[in-house]
Amino acid sequence: MGSVGLSVVAGLILAAGGGRRLGGPKALLRHGNAMLVERAVAAARDGGCDPIYVVLGAGADQVQAEADLAGVHVVVNRAWSSGLGSSLKTGLAALAGTDVRAALVLLVDMPGITGAAIRRVAALPYPGALVCASYGGRRGHPMLLGRAHWPGITTLATADVGARPYLLARGPQVQDVACDDVAHDGDVDTAQDAARFGIEVPTPRADESTVDIPRPRS
Repeated sequence: MGSVGLSVVAGLILAAGGGRRLGGPKALLRHGNAMLVERAVAAARDGGCDPIYVVLGAGADQVQAEADLAGVHVVVNRAWSSGLGSSLKTGLAALAGTDVRAALVLLVDMPGITGAAIRRVAALPYPGALVCASYGGRRGHPMLLGRAHWPGITTLATADVGARPYLLARGPQVQDVACDDVAHDGDVDTAQDAARFGIEVPTPRADESTVDIPRPRS
């Protein structure tokens, strides 16, 4: 893709989840020497995204205090508990005031996403773009959402549903780009998931619920 500078593609990292089955906000979990939110930011930078926006929610103050988010625009979704859709809406609303042509959306709990996958998905950043990474034929993240589609995506993104309804409605307009060879689409929703990635999970406090509702991945 080359450099995506000149405010062509914004990185939009959704990192608001509470991680009730993981002992705290997913953004603060550590993979290697970095928090998941820091890894997501690094991947977005490596992929050429500029600017980079991070949507926080659960534990937002703690994340901002502990994570290295230098040079990143932080947006707080006060309605984070209502689901992924509200975070996507919050992020796109923040980007509406910029001149970027498209938003490259990635989720904080997918540490296998690489800069190479981001560059591949964002190869043709134009306002009408709708591009999704695919893994073994499964549509996933990152996703490139052209600016022309933001109003429609925002209208349909509700509760724990992100861009999926809009993408389904657009059918053949959506381009799937295979990223199996440069990234891994596994997510971290449970302690077992975390163990597979070598992520240490804090011991939940006694007052924290151990029940969580799985959410769609887009």
